[in-house]
Amino acid sequence: MPQISLTDLVDIVSKSGTPKAAKVAQVKARPAYEPAFDFYKPFRDRIIDIHRDGEQKSALNVFMASVTDAKKRTNYPSVVNGYKKWWGQKSLKWFVPRRTAYSKHGIEVIINPELGLDVNGARHLVKLYLKTDPLSKLRVDIITRLMESTLRPSCAKNEVMAVLDVRQAKLFSFQLTTPASMAMIDAELAYIASLWPNT
Repeated sequence: MPQISLTDLVDIVSKSGTPKAAKVAQVKARPAYEPAFDFYKPFRDRIIDIHRDGEQKSALNVFMASVTDAKKRTNYPSVVNGYKKWWGQKSLKWFVPRRTAYSKHGIEVIINPELGLDVNGARHLVKLYLKTDPLSKLRVDIITRLMESTLRPSCAKNEVMAVLDVRQAKLFSFQLTTPASMAMIDAELAYIASLWPNT
């Protein structure tokens, strides 16, 4: 069964026409995941370590000082500063986030929020959005709807599904009025499934 990430799905849904089909082909042709080529993996891993180990926000400054790769030194400051701004004076306590997958039409989407955080007393499962492209309402709706639909059965009722636009320091939570429905998401997966063998 073809497997795609939640980010892949959002990227595909956000496009239309030829660019949409091209994105499906790009996802299919991409080599198997290699951590060494995951540009933001060191940042994500360090954020997880900081919260899991109960470190202070200042640990991000130490992390940034340790970055030596020229491209990362250019691109990381905006995500590090954005995360620090969002953290602010909040009380953040780590818990292990749940992960799952959603399958439809022979396509499996991996649902993997990076962070499980108790934010000022409210438990949140948080997907980090690190791209420079604006985090549109459609992207927020798809991410939080899939998280809500797939993770809710194994979560407490008060746990919040959310996506953090790291660069903009803004957290977006699932809303009951979210227009992105599972039927729409399923239709997108049917589209991907129809193209997959022919790309």
